[in-house]
Amino acid sequence: MTASAAAASTSSTSAEGDGLRHDWSRKEIEALFALSFNDLLFRAHSIHRQHFDPNQVQVSTLLSIKTGACPEDCKYCPQSNRYDTGLEAEKLMEVEKVLEQARAARAQGSTRFCMGAAWRSPKKKDMPYVTAMVRGVKELGLETCMTLGMLTEQQAQELADAGLDYYNHNLDTSPEYYGEIITTRTYGDRLTTLDNVRSAGIKVCSGGIVGMGESVRDRAGLLQQLANLPQHPESVPINMLVQVEGTPLAGTEQLDPIEFIRTIAVARILMPRSYVRLSAGRESMSEEMHALAYFAGANSIFYGEKLLTTPNPEANKDLTLFERLGINAERRCADSDEAVTAALSDSIEQARNDKLFYDASA
Repeated sequence: MTASAAAASTSSTSAEGDGLRHDWSRKEIEALFALSFNDLLFRAHSIHRQHFDPNQVQVSTLLSIKTGACPEDCKYCPQSNRYDTGLEAEKLMEVEKVLEQARAARAQGSTRFCMGAAWRSPKKKDMPYVTAMVRGVKELGLETCMTLGMLTEQQAQELADAGLDYYNHNLDTSPEYYGEIITTRTYGDRLTTLDNVRSAGIKVCSGGIVGMGESVRDRAGLLQQLANLPQHPESVPINMLVQVEGTPLAGTEQLDPIEFIRTIAVARILMPRSYVRLSAGRESMSEEMHALAYFAGANSIFYGEKLLTTPNPEANKDLTLFERLGINAERRCADSDEAVTAALSDSIEQARNDKLFYDASA
């Protein structure tokens, strides 16, 4: 069977009826990656339209609530205390300062506020503060997401009791390549945290990083792990490696942009109902690359000037591109739809007034 025929016979199954597949083989996924670019994008976009409005993108904001001094040895991460990247470590932010940032994110049109701490796992003394953050952000009408490292069953339940909507814990790469990137926690540790989060009733946000020197087989392996979880992650962030001087992966050969788009498309085919998020690395992506990613099935972005410690396109640049592409920011925000819609409209109007939008008549 040719790669095209194998991919056709499997990807159609994932889109039929109400059922989702959780038994993808590595060979099937590699066959999808091997499709011609046009065939792959057509298939992914067709599946995307079956489950989502293709002209709507969910917008999230990510805030680092505790930066640096992480004991892990993730080779991509400037927050590890094992690497000299010039990053200054900071203590856990005060709750009210976090809420100030959440209010600003809501005013810019974000519907989900994600909070990240550079920990191996939170300590008992940290939990009252992070649960207070969750409750405060929820009261603002935003969806809440946290990434705090590994969680025990009890910690996951505490976050659930506080009202946490999503927990982010990426698998990063394939099981086979994982040891080349991280040695201080195992793949099994990551899967256990996802199990604890899901058992507590919290939605799962889990994806990975590409461009770390991995092979196509590794990218297929990462997506296989995610798609074959008992329940697909509700959000699947696909990060492009941001190379930071001082980390072991600085100087890694850049991933071909077409290969990145292929990864987005295959993720959409394997997980038809998940939000596929463009995450780290967007600063280096052209407008054309963004447009292809949205067509391939990406329908969520992190919004704002910084993702934890690395740059991200400014908000007005995203609004400008949305306008040019005819894309709308998803305006769902619990308890405050009208406020968010008004805030987003004001942001777009201000961008127009500032002449930041493309003028087709010029």
